[in-house]
Amino acid sequence: MKVAGFIKTSLLDWDGFIVSTVYLPGCNFRCPFCHNPQLVVGVVDDEEQIDWSQVEGYLRENRDFLDGVVVSGGEPTLHHDLHSMLKSIKALGLKVKLDSNGTRPEVLDDLIGAGLVDFVAMDIKAPLDRRYDQLCGVEGQAEKVKTSVKLVIDSGVDHEFRTTVVPIMVKEDDIEDIARSLRGARRYTLQQFRPKVTLDPNLGALEPYPVSVLRRMSETAREHVANVRVRGV
Repeated sequence: MKVAGFIKTSLLDWDGFIVSTVYLPGCNFRCPFCHNPQLVVGVVDDEEQIDWSQVEGYLRENRDFLDGVVVSGGEPTLHHDLHSMLKSIKALGLKVKLDSNGTRPEVLDDLIGAGLVDFVAMDIKAPLDRRYDQLCGVEGQAEKVKTSVKLVIDSGVDHEFRTTVVPIMVKEDDIEDIARSLRGARRYTLQQFRPKVTLDPNLGALEPYPVSVLRRMSETAREHVANVRVRGV
C-alpha cells in the first residue's frame, strides 16, 4: 500500500499530542473549497507516493517519541487496507486519530468497534439536508453523514466535528442548523476558510469571513454544543 503524503512530526494535527500524519489519496466528495485538491482527484505522482512499509518503519523507530498517528486524506475510509493499517499502528502502541467525511458509517462502526480509533474528526460541510449534497457536489450523502454523526456521538470515542466556514457557501443560519444536529457532541470547531489552495481556483478571490463573524457564529453554535472552538484565526 502507498500513501500520498507523510508528515513525520506535527504538533498541530492533534491537540496536545506529538504525531505523524499520513495522507491517503482519493475522495468521494468534490467540495469546491477543498484545500487538498491533489488528493481529492487522486493526482499524485508515483514518485511522490511512499510505501507504507517505509512509514511503518519510521513509526517503529520513533514510537517512544510519538504519541500517535493522524490518518487523513482525501477520504481514508475508501481504502480497503485501512483496517490493517490502523491495526499495525495500534500494534506499535500508538494512538490513532482518523479524519473522515462520514460517508461510510459501516467502516467507522467497524473500526471503532475493533478499538482501532482513539479520536474521530469528522467534517460537517453544511446542514444535513439538501444543502449538504449541493455543497459537497455529490447526491445522497446527507443521510449517511447523519448516521455517522449519531454513531460517533453514541460510541463514546473521543471526537470533534468541524465545519470550514466558506463565505457565500456557509451562512450564519447554516451554522446554527449544523450545531443543532450535533447535540451531544463533545466538540464542534469552526474553521476559517483559507483561499490559498482550493479545488475550484475561482475561490481564490473569495475573502474569508471577518473573525468577529466567526466568533458570533460560535456563540450561536454554543447554544446547542457546549464546547465550540474557532480555529485558524
